[in-house]
Amino acid sequence: MQQRLDEAAKARLLLVAISFAWGLNWPTIKIGLESLSPWTYRLIGFTISAGCLLALVLLQGRSLRVPRGWIWLHIMVASALNIVAFGLFSTFAPLTASTSRVAVVTYSFPVWASLLAWLVLGERLSRNAVVGLVLCVCGMAILVYPVLQSEALIGLGLSLACAMTWAVTTIYLKLIRLPGDLVITTWQIIFALFVMAILVPIFHGPISFGDVSLRSMLAVAFSGVIGTGMAYAMWYRVIEHLPAATASIGVLAVPVIGVISSAILLGERPTPSDMIGFTLIFLAACCVIIQPRDRTPAAAQ
Repeated sequence: MQQRLDEAAKARLLLVAISFAWGLNWPTIKIGLESLSPWTYRLIGFTISAGCLLALVLLQGRSLRVPRGWIWLHIMVASALNIVAFGLFSTFAPLTASTSRVAVVTYSFPVWASLLAWLVLGERLSRNAVVGLVLCVCGMAILVYPVLQSEALIGLGLSLACAMTWAVTTIYLKLIRLPGDLVITTWQIIFALFVMAILVPIFHGPISFGDVSLRSMLAVAFSGVIGTGMAYAMWYRVIEHLPAATASIGVLAVPVIGVISSAILLGERPTPSDMIGFTLIFLAACCVIIQPRDRTPAAAQ
Protein backbone atom coordinates (compact mmCIF):
# COMPACT_ATOMS: atom_id res chain seq x y z
CA MET A 1 0.00 0.00 0.00
CA GLN A 2 2.81 2.42 0.95
CA GLN A 3 4.66 1.59 -2.27
CA ARG A 4 1.54 2.38 -4.29
CA LEU A 5 1.22 5.76 -2.55
CA ASP A 6 4.90 6.50 -3.23
CA GLU A 7 4.44 5.70 -6.92
CA ALA A 8 1.39 7.97 -7.09
CA ALA A 9 3.36 10.79 -5.46
CA LYS A 10 6.19 10.35 -7.98
CA ALA A 11 3.64 10.31 -10.81
CA ARG A 12 2.22 13.66 -9.63
CA LEU A 13 5.72 15.15 -9.68
CA LEU A 14 6.20 13.78 -13.19
CA LEU A 15 2.88 15.35 -14.19
CA VAL A 16 4.23 18.73 -13.08
CA ALA A 17 7.40 18.10 -15.11
CA ILE A 18 5.32 17.18 -18.18
CA SER A 19 3.26 20.36 -17.88
CA PHE A 20 6.43 22.45 -17.89
CA ALA A 21 7.97 20.39 -20.73
CA TRP A 22 4.93 20.78 -23.00
CA GLY A 23 4.21 24.34 -21.86
CA LEU A 24 7.77 25.55 -22.53
CA ASN A 25 7.73 23.70 -25.84
CA TRP A 26 5.42 26.36 -27.37
CA PRO A 27 7.76 29.37 -27.11
CA THR A 28 10.63 27.00 -27.91
CA ILE A 29 9.08 26.35 -31.33
CA LYS A 30 8.97 30.09 -32.04
CA ILE A 31 12.62 30.44 -31.03
CA GLY A 32 13.63 27.50 -33.23
CA LEU A 33 11.87 29.03 -36.22
CA GLU A 34 14.07 32.14 -36.01
CA SER A 35 16.63 30.47 -38.27
CA LEU A 36 15.09 27.08 -39.12
CA SER A 37 12.21 26.32 -41.47
CA PRO A 38 9.22 24.42 -40.01
CA TRP A 39 10.15 21.39 -42.13
CA THR A 40 13.75 21.33 -40.92
CA TYR A 41 12.69 21.97 -37.33
CA ARG A 42 10.36 18.97 -37.27
CA LEU A 43 12.77 16.66 -39.11
CA ILE A 44 15.54 17.37 -36.60
CA GLY A 45 13.12 17.20 -33.67
CA PHE A 46 11.69 13.83 -34.72
CA THR A 47 15.21 12.47 -35.26
CA ILE A 48 16.25 13.45 -31.73
CA SER A 49 12.98 12.16 -30.22
CA ALA A 50 13.25 8.80 -31.98
CA GLY A 51 16.83 8.40 -30.75
CA CYS A 52 15.84 9.24 -27.16
CA LEU A 53 12.89 6.84 -27.08
CA LEU A 54 14.91 4.05 -28.72
CA ALA A 55 17.64 4.48 -26.11
CA LEU A 56 15.07 4.46 -23.30
CA VAL A 57 13.44 1.25 -24.54
CA LEU A 58 16.81 -0.48 -24.85
CA LEU A 59 17.95 0.75 -21.41
CA GLN A 60 14.80 -0.80 -19.93
CA GLY A 61 15.78 -4.09 -21.54
CA ARG A 62 12.57 -4.22 -23.56
CA SER A 63 12.10 -5.63 -27.03
CA LEU A 64 11.03 -3.45 -29.95
CA ARG A 65 8.97 -6.28 -31.39
CA VAL A 66 5.31 -5.54 -32.07
CA PRO A 67 2.78 -8.29 -32.94
CA ARG A 68 2.14 -8.66 -36.64
CA GLY A 69 -1.17 -7.77 -38.22
CA TRP A 70 -3.43 -4.74 -38.27
CA ILE A 71 -1.64 -3.11 -35.33
CA TRP A 72 1.00 -1.77 -37.74
CA LEU A 73 -1.69 -0.02 -39.79
CA HIS A 74 -3.09 1.52 -36.60
CA ILE A 75 0.38 2.67 -35.55
CA MET A 76 0.89 4.38 -38.91
CA VAL A 77 -2.55 6.05 -38.89
CA ALA A 78 -2.13 7.30 -35.31
CA SER A 79 1.37 8.54 -36.13
CA ALA A 80 0.20 10.34 -39.28
CA LEU A 81 -2.56 12.12 -37.36
CA ASN A 82 -1.18 12.81 -33.91
CA ILE A 83 2.53 13.20 -34.65
CA VAL A 84 3.10 14.16 -38.30
CA ALA A 85 0.00 16.33 -38.86
CA PHE A 86 -0.02 17.73 -35.32
CA GLY A 87 3.71 18.42 -35.49
CA LEU A 88 3.51 20.29 -38.78
CA PHE A 89 0.37 22.28 -37.89
CA SER A 90 1.82 23.29 -34.50
CA THR A 91 5.08 24.38 -36.14
CA PHE A 92 3.55 26.44 -38.94
CA ALA A 93 0.91 28.05 -36.70
CA PRO A 94 3.29 30.35 -34.71
CA LEU A 95 4.58 31.85 -37.96
CA THR A 96 1.44 33.98 -38.27
CA ALA A 97 -0.24 33.86 -34.84
CA SER A 98 1.01 34.57 -31.33
CA THR A 99 2.38 31.56 -29.47
CA SER A 100 0.00 32.04 -26.55
CA ARG A 101 -3.04 31.96 -28.87
CA VAL A 102 -1.76 28.82 -30.59
CA ALA A 103 -1.16 27.03 -27.28
CA VAL A 104 -4.58 27.85 -25.83
CA VAL A 105 -6.58 27.02 -28.97
CA THR A 106 -4.71 23.72 -29.35
CA TYR A 107 -5.69 22.70 -25.83
CA SER A 108 -9.37 23.05 -26.66
CA PHE A 109 -9.09 19.45 -27.89
CA PRO A 110 -11.08 17.89 -24.97
CA VAL A 111 -14.14 19.84 -26.12
CA TRP A 112 -13.90 18.59 -29.70
CA ALA A 113 -13.10 15.06 -28.53
CA SER A 114 -16.30 14.97 -26.44
CA LEU A 115 -18.31 16.22 -29.42
CA LEU A 116 -16.79 13.58 -31.72
CA ALA A 117 -17.35 10.87 -29.10
CA TRP A 118 -21.05 11.79 -29.16
CA LEU A 119 -21.22 11.78 -32.98
CA VAL A 120 -19.02 8.73 -33.68
CA LEU A 121 -19.12 6.55 -30.57
CA GLY A 122 -22.64 7.39 -29.43
CA GLU A 123 -21.42 8.51 -26.00
CA ARG A 124 -23.82 10.67 -24.03
CA LEU A 125 -23.15 14.39 -24.37
CA SER A 126 -23.30 15.55 -20.76
CA ARG A 127 -24.50 18.94 -19.59
CA ASN A 128 -20.90 19.86 -18.77
CA ALA A 129 -19.83 19.00 -22.32
CA VAL A 130 -22.58 21.18 -23.81
CA VAL A 131 -21.57 24.10 -21.57
CA GLY A 132 -17.94 23.49 -22.52
CA LEU A 133 -18.77 23.53 -26.22
CA VAL A 134 -20.64 26.84 -25.89
CA LEU A 135 -17.78 28.41 -23.89
CA CYS A 136 -15.24 27.15 -26.41
CA VAL A 137 -17.12 28.57 -29.40
CA CYS A 138 -17.46 31.93 -27.60
CA GLY A 139 -13.76 31.95 -26.73
CA MET A 140 -12.79 31.11 -30.31
CA ALA A 141 -15.06 33.89 -31.63
CA ILE A 142 -13.40 36.43 -29.32
CA LEU A 143 -9.94 35.36 -30.51
CA VAL A 144 -10.84 35.23 -34.20
CA TYR A 145 -12.84 38.46 -34.58
CA PRO A 146 -9.90 40.91 -34.13
CA VAL A 147 -7.77 39.04 -36.71
CA LEU A 148 -10.36 38.32 -39.40
CA GLN A 149 -8.56 40.57 -41.89
CA SER A 150 -5.00 39.51 -41.01
CA GLU A 151 -2.75 36.53 -41.63
CA ALA A 152 -3.03 35.64 -37.92
CA LEU A 153 -6.27 33.91 -38.91
CA ILE A 154 -4.13 31.28 -40.69
CA GLY A 155 -2.22 30.54 -37.50
CA LEU A 156 -5.43 30.21 -35.49
CA GLY A 157 -6.84 27.90 -38.15
CA LEU A 158 -3.74 25.70 -37.93
CA SER A 159 -3.90 25.63 -34.13
CA LEU A 160 -7.55 24.59 -34.37
CA ALA A 161 -6.42 21.88 -36.80
CA CYS A 162 -3.97 20.74 -34.08
CA ALA A 163 -6.84 20.41 -31.64
CA MET A 164 -8.95 18.54 -34.20
CA THR A 165 -6.21 16.04 -35.11
CA TRP A 166 -5.64 15.37 -31.41
CA ALA A 167 -9.37 14.85 -30.89
CA VAL A 168 -9.75 12.63 -33.97
CA THR A 169 -6.80 10.51 -32.87
CA THR A 170 -8.34 10.13 -29.41
CA ILE A 171 -11.56 8.78 -30.91
CA TYR A 172 -9.65 6.57 -33.34
CA LEU A 173 -7.61 5.03 -30.51
CA LYS A 174 -10.82 4.39 -28.57
CA LEU A 175 -12.31 2.60 -31.57
CA ILE A 176 -9.33 0.33 -32.25
CA ARG A 177 -8.17 0.07 -28.59
CA LEU A 178 -4.49 0.60 -29.40
CA PRO A 179 -2.59 0.26 -26.09
CA GLY A 180 -0.66 3.27 -24.83
CA ASP A 181 2.76 1.66 -24.61
CA LEU A 182 6.25 3.18 -24.82
CA VAL A 183 7.33 0.72 -27.54
CA ILE A 184 4.30 1.52 -29.69
CA THR A 185 4.89 5.25 -29.18
CA THR A 186 8.52 4.79 -30.20
CA TRP A 187 7.42 3.19 -33.46
CA GLN A 188 4.99 6.05 -34.05
CA ILE A 189 7.85 8.55 -33.73
CA ILE A 190 10.04 6.44 -36.03
CA PHE A 191 7.26 6.30 -38.63
CA ALA A 192 6.81 10.08 -38.34
CA LEU A 193 10.54 10.52 -38.92
CA PHE A 194 10.32 8.29 -42.02
CA VAL A 195 7.41 10.35 -43.39
CA MET A 196 9.23 13.63 -42.74
CA ALA A 197 12.35 12.30 -44.47
CA ILE A 198 10.17 11.83 -47.58
CA LEU A 199 8.27 15.11 -47.33
CA VAL A 200 11.20 17.45 -46.63
CA PRO A 201 12.98 16.97 -50.00
CA ILE A 202 9.65 17.41 -51.82
CA PHE A 203 8.34 20.53 -50.06
CA HIS A 204 11.55 22.07 -48.73
CA GLY A 205 14.51 20.88 -50.75
CA PRO A 206 18.07 20.35 -49.49
CA ILE A 207 18.68 21.23 -45.85
CA SER A 208 21.39 23.75 -45.05
CA PHE A 209 22.74 24.61 -41.60
CA GLY A 210 24.94 27.50 -42.70
CA ASP A 211 22.82 30.28 -41.20
CA VAL A 212 21.35 28.39 -38.26
CA SER A 213 21.87 30.15 -34.92
CA LEU A 214 22.94 28.39 -31.73
CA ARG A 215 19.71 29.64 -30.11
CA SER A 216 17.59 27.81 -32.70
CA MET A 217 19.63 24.61 -32.40
CA LEU A 218 19.25 24.63 -28.62
CA ALA A 219 15.51 25.15 -29.09
CA VAL A 220 15.09 22.17 -31.41
CA ALA A 221 17.28 20.06 -29.10
CA PHE A 222 15.01 20.94 -26.16
CA SER A 223 11.93 20.13 -28.23
CA GLY A 224 13.32 16.78 -29.36
CA VAL A 225 14.72 15.58 -26.03
CA ILE A 226 12.41 17.16 -23.43
CA GLY A 227 9.30 18.39 -25.25
CA THR A 228 8.70 15.17 -27.15
CA GLY A 229 10.97 12.26 -26.20
CA MET A 230 11.12 12.51 -22.40
CA ALA A 231 7.63 14.01 -22.10
CA TYR A 232 6.08 10.98 -23.80
CA ALA A 233 8.11 8.62 -21.62
CA MET A 234 6.98 10.44 -18.45
CA TRP A 235 3.38 10.57 -19.68
CA TYR A 236 3.07 6.78 -19.84
CA ARG A 237 4.51 6.52 -16.33
CA VAL A 238 1.89 9.03 -15.15
CA ILE A 239 -1.13 7.30 -16.69
CA GLU A 240 0.12 4.00 -15.26
CA HIS A 241 -0.09 5.26 -11.67
CA LEU A 242 -2.72 8.03 -11.74
CA PRO A 243 -6.39 8.04 -12.77
CA ALA A 244 -7.02 9.34 -16.27
CA ALA A 245 -9.08 12.25 -14.93
CA THR A 246 -6.27 13.39 -12.63
CA ALA A 247 -3.75 13.21 -15.47
CA SER A 248 -6.06 15.13 -17.81
CA ILE A 249 -6.69 17.89 -15.26
CA GLY A 250 -2.95 18.18 -14.65
CA VAL A 251 -2.31 18.70 -18.36
CA LEU A 252 -4.59 21.75 -18.29
CA ALA A 253 -1.60 23.56 -16.78
CA VAL A 254 0.20 23.31 -20.14
CA PRO A 255 -1.53 26.23 -21.93
CA VAL A 256 -1.18 28.37 -18.78
CA ILE A 257 2.57 27.72 -18.72
CA GLY A 258 2.66 28.29 -22.48
CA VAL A 259 1.08 31.75 -22.13
CA ILE A 260 3.32 32.78 -19.20
CA SER A 261 6.54 31.47 -20.76
CA SER A 262 5.68 33.14 -24.09
CA ALA A 263 5.37 36.46 -22.24
CA ILE A 264 8.72 35.93 -20.51
CA LEU A 265 10.77 34.42 -23.36
CA LEU A 266 9.17 36.10 -26.38
CA GLY A 267 7.84 39.32 -24.89
CA GLU A 268 4.28 38.54 -26.04
CA ARG A 269 1.60 40.54 -24.26
CA PRO A 270 -1.94 39.18 -24.66
CA THR A 271 -4.61 41.83 -25.15
CA PRO A 272 -7.62 42.05 -22.79
CA SER A 273 -9.78 40.33 -25.41
CA ASP A 274 -7.15 37.58 -25.72
CA MET A 275 -7.29 36.99 -21.98
CA ILE A 276 -11.08 36.74 -22.09
CA GLY A 277 -10.86 34.25 -24.97
CA PHE A 278 -8.14 32.26 -23.18
CA THR A 279 -10.23 32.09 -20.02
CA LEU A 280 -13.35 30.89 -21.83
CA ILE A 281 -11.45 28.13 -23.69
CA PHE A 282 -9.67 27.07 -20.48
CA LEU A 283 -13.01 26.89 -18.64
CA ALA A 284 -14.46 24.93 -21.58
CA ALA A 285 -11.73 22.29 -21.27
CA CYS A 286 -12.28 22.16 -17.50
CA CYS A 287 -16.03 21.60 -18.00
CA VAL A 288 -15.38 18.60 -20.23
CA ILE A 289 -12.60 17.02 -18.16
CA ILE A 290 -13.99 17.64 -14.67
CA GLN A 291 -17.18 15.60 -14.67
CA PRO A 292 -19.52 15.66 -11.64
CA ARG A 293 -19.68 12.47 -9.63
CA ASP A 294 -22.89 10.49 -9.81
CA ARG A 295 -24.95 10.67 -6.64
CA THR A 296 -25.49 7.34 -5.00
CA PRO A 297 -28.87 6.44 -3.45
CA ALA A 298 -27.36 6.89 0.00
CA ALA A 299 -26.01 10.31 -0.87
CA ALA A 300 -29.36 11.31 -2.36
CA GLN A 301 -31.08 10.43 0.92
